[in-house]
Amino acid sequence: MKIGFMVNDIKTEEPGYTTTRLAMAAINRGHEAWVMGAGDFAYDVDEKISARARSVQKKSYKSSDVYLKELQSKKAKLGRITVDDLDILMLRNDPSTDTGLRSWAQTSGIIFGRAAMRHGVIVLNDPNGLAKAMNKMYFQLFPEQVRPRTIITRDRDEIKTFAKEEGGNVVLKPLQGSGGTGVFLVRKDDLSNLNQMVEAVTRDGYVIAQEYLPDAAEGDTRLFLMNGLPLRYKGKYAAFRRVRTGDDMRSNIHAGGKLRQAELTDTHFRIAEIVRPKLVQDGMFLVGLDIVGDKLMEINVFSPGGLGSAQKFEKVNFSHAVIEALEKKTNYMSYYRRNFDNVEMNTL
Repeated sequence: MKIGFMVNDIKTEEPGYTTTRLAMAAINRGHEAWVMGAGDFAYDVDEKISARARSVQKKSYKSSDVYLKELQSKKAKLGRITVDDLDILMLRNDPSTDTGLRSWAQTSGIIFGRAAMRHGVIVLNDPNGLAKAMNKMYFQLFPEQVRPRTIITRDRDEIKTFAKEEGGNVVLKPLQGSGGTGVFLVRKDDLSNLNQMVEAVTRDGYVIAQEYLPDAAEGDTRLFLMNGLPLRYKGKYAAFRRVRTGDDMRSNIHAGGKLRQAELTDTHFRIAEIVRPKLVQDGMFLVGLDIVGDKLMEINVFSPGGLGSAQKFEKVNFSHAVIEALEKKTNYMSYYRRNFDNVEMNTL
């Protein structure tokens, strides 16, 4: 199996990243794995998609540190590969990190991935589905039973009215962005400063004003879905908890959050079942659900990370489950001579 992994920039990848773990797992299972950045694609005169990409020399690696060090070094195999010849192209870039100077890079995977699909390359997650999810408005398309009450606007008065209706406790965040950047928790006593908070968020566009979930004080649970179902391997579910520390309301790890083992309940699985139909409809192969209490805080469809964190607590290498799923998809496509709808193949 020949797999391509598209990331923002190979230079900024880290050993603990899920993409690094997946690429190494693919190599250890005997597959050919190439990694390319957002700026490495090309549309050639023969109407095929190519890419400048990197791979490694060895056939097996015991550590992601060693694998990535070689991938980023002069020892790496460099090549201009034909993307159309890949069995799988995984789009693993985070568009929000390219906002600003590299805005062109946000959609490069979607654009070139669409073209590669014409020749039967399985592109995960589906490029057309990802195009729908380019900002947090996508989240509002899921059933209201699993979402916090929300308004999206740039009007200060509307946000003030909403905050008062919510008893003064709301969360403000930009419509575009991820990782907890630009997020404000507004308390009842903070309403006098609401104008300044709204102004800070509106610099980046529209504002999401959301009801505050008291359960957020206990952190959130990241649950992975694969093929539309909770990712389970060797009897263990791919999930972990993030607990916030100090006065920071964000439980994101880079914001100081701490990792804990997940305690999954029927509520988590109920939420997963409710969102499943749309994720399948949009061709979302690998997804991360961030759950607080009985509500979803976020659905990460671009580059859900944390498989290594789940592995740490569950003592199971979930990367192998993902690669096994890709192997099955590749076999399906060989039976049908690459003549199968990409959206359907994403969640088979």
